[in-house]
Amino acid sequence: MGELIAVLSGKGGTGKTSVCAGLAEALALQGQQVLCIDCDVGLRNLDIALGISQIGALSFQDVCQEHYGLDMATRHPVYPNLAFLTAPVNCPVENIDADSFCRMLEQARSRFAYVLLDAPAGIEAGFRLAARFADRVILVTGAEPAAIRDASRAGDVLELMGKENVRMIINRLDPKMLDVMGITVDDIMDQAGIPLLGIVPEDSQVILAAAFYQPLLGYGKKGAAAACKRIAKRIQGHKVPVKL
Repeated sequence: MGELIAVLSGKGGTGKTSVCAGLAEALALQGQQVLCIDCDVGLRNLDIALGISQIGALSFQDVCQEHYGLDMATRHPVYPNLAFLTAPVNCPVENIDADSFCRMLEQARSRFAYVLLDAPAGIEAGFRLAARFADRVILVTGAEPAAIRDASRAGDVLELMGKENVRMIINRLDPKMLDVMGITVDDIMDQAGIPLLGIVPEDSQVILAAAFYQPLLGYGKKGAAAACKRIAKRIQGHKVPVKL
């Protein structure tokens, strides 16, 4: 059976969706069967981060309502091991039936090694829906004080939900900025109170890849792309050093 991984953030602007896309691409590139689901019914952007915004995609709600099967999920043109379901349009998260969503995820678990859920930022209903069924939670944060505080708060919410397998990715990290602020990665971990899964550096290639409708791992080889590959290996249980 596959693993359900919720990719969350306590606030917007952390680059959570870009990280989710990069990890999905890396896992697929490394031979895993991956399903990536955009759970942000308000501001869906995962297709842009995956470089497939010009391709039509089925929504997860269509699968939940049994209008279509998982076999109709969009296959990535560059990474055939990677399938994608987008978020529904004009459907408040409160209208999503949790039982149907759970059944869809259980079907996905039987077909894919990894199912990544890109949840909306914040700790509201969409956050909780994605986290509720996840086997593992990846919490994406930045290095700025507001992002760290919100990551800590999100971690508290996840603890109250009974989630134990929670790890943090520090995204868009600039070592020079850390020096100016007088903090370290260890300080960020201590303030957030969440174990570290990996670090992704600030990288202009993330923006450029999206602007040119390209997947990050196909556009760049270093920086954020290389970091996502290392973290994907760590997700699979390989011992890979945490570094920029």
